[in-house]
Amino acid sequence: MKTVSVKVGLCLVLAAAGCSDGGAATPAAQGHLAAPVHLTNCGLSVGITAPPQRAIALEQNATEIMLSLGLADRMVGTSYQTDPVLPELRPAYEKVPVLAKLYPSREAVRAANPDFVYSTYTSAYAPDAAGPRADLATLGVPAYLSEFACEKPADTTQTVTFDGIFDEIRDIAGVFGVPERADKLIHDQQGRLDAARGSVPTATPSAGPSLLWYYSGTHTPYVAGHGGVPDAISSLLGVRNAFTDASQKWPAGNWEEIAKRNPDVIVLADLTRGGDGDSAQSKIDFLRRNPVTSKLDAVVAGRFVTVPGSSMDPSIRSVQAAELVGANLHGTAR
Repeated sequence: MKTVSVKVGLCLVLAAAGCSDGGAATPAAQGHLAAPVHLTNCGLSVGITAPPQRAIALEQNATEIMLSLGLADRMVGTSYQTDPVLPELRPAYEKVPVLAKLYPSREAVRAANPDFVYSTYTSAYAPDAAGPRADLATLGVPAYLSEFACEKPADTTQTVTFDGIFDEIRDIAGVFGVPERADKLIHDQQGRLDAARGSVPTATPSAGPSLLWYYSGTHTPYVAGHGGVPDAISSLLGVRNAFTDASQKWPAGNWEEIAKRNPDVIVLADLTRGGDGDSAQSKIDFLRRNPVTSKLDAVVAGRFVTVPGSSMDPSIRSVQAAELVGANLHGTAR
């Protein structure tokens, strides 16, 4: 694959459309690159010769990583908000134009004149969304994709770890010439993980309580299998993911099998999209009225933990999920 070199992004390609520095701050404030950055990202060679000034984050997790790195002033667009933005990031978020409720079209992306595009989901680069990363590359616009969700399974990092999330944060900070901000953010996140681990009585996964990570659906429940964020959190806290033996990260389960496994705790993803079994309360209501699930030990005892839905995907919110679960695990071992 050819390396994409960026100087002023689409300003070189679409000069007729006009180009602005977007009110960029001085180079010292904006960061700098000691040398060009070259990444092999999900099988695509991406090269950066100057810190981007007009970046687009295509969904919330990417947006919140950029905002946490203090990069709001380098953003000309965001999209696909799935949860209320973290309160500490709200003031910065409100300064960034929202290009679309869901994913912006190719035309909307190009109209924003970006010099860098970032997403944690492959679907953002679908033909009916922002378009393939290779197409953006032909316009001189490098596009980054989380390595937990590459276009090709062979390129994808199959098991989510917090170290892998931190590597992504370092990549983005490196692209923008602010590696010290990544160091600070990761130090804070690691400290919170250590505290979450310390909040749980020492246990091994075989002896600790079992957790059902319930993402969505009532007729067909989608639960956490092997290799995703819930598995990483379960390992961190010394507990058992009830479906870690499933080969998929998010398999379709069934209530009879869940009843056989009878988890000690049910972790509920609170999703705001309004579908069947999306909100945490709708899940609890269903579990209590369904003849099969109403008899589960966790349901009878009310052992529910609610976490934001986006925290079950690789993001800076995943630490929050570890904290919430860890704080609610006292006295739940069999």
